[in-house]
Amino acid sequence: MRIRLQTKRFTQRRPAAFTLIEIMVVVAIIGLIAAMGLPSMLKAFEKNGMRKAVSDLTDVCAAARSKAIFANTTVAVEFHPGDKTFSVQGGGPGKGSTYVSSSKLPDEVDFAMLDINMQDFGASEWARVRFFANGTSDEMTIVLHDRLEWKKITLEFATGLATVSEVDK
Repeated sequence: MRIRLQTKRFTQRRPAAFTLIEIMVVVAIIGLIAAMGLPSMLKAFEKNGMRKAVSDLTDVCAAARSKAIFANTTVAVEFHPGDKTFSVQGGGPGKGSTYVSSSKLPDEVDFAMLDINMQDFGASEWARVRFFANGTSDEMTIVLHDRLEWKKITLEFATGLATVSEVDK
């Protein structure tokens, strides 16, 4: 009679994990996809045309309001519709200020309407909106347009804050 000895074979089990090479391949694929999408992402964040005009105009109004409050004086934003320019006037020197203090509308964007205190200044040589030390301002409505878009920027007289909206047609 034969006695059979059973020997257990121990197999080494690999722990369930990713190897370094697998991880590097995945990271390389993610990097390639991100590199392909980067130009379109940068273009989305780039300000040009109507976005730049609206942003510059609201920044100039915010800068004038801030200067008026901090300097405890009246500050004005002066518009030149013919030149398509606008700038902050008064308020003393802007020590350490990083605000936009003047700008020009892009070539493709125009003033469709410039009303200050319910008077039309669209055809005027210049117009001035005042910001006061208590945070209030003159009332202002500006409509900007380009080939595709129309935007309305309204300055609330009680708060001196600019709001942007679509133009109701």
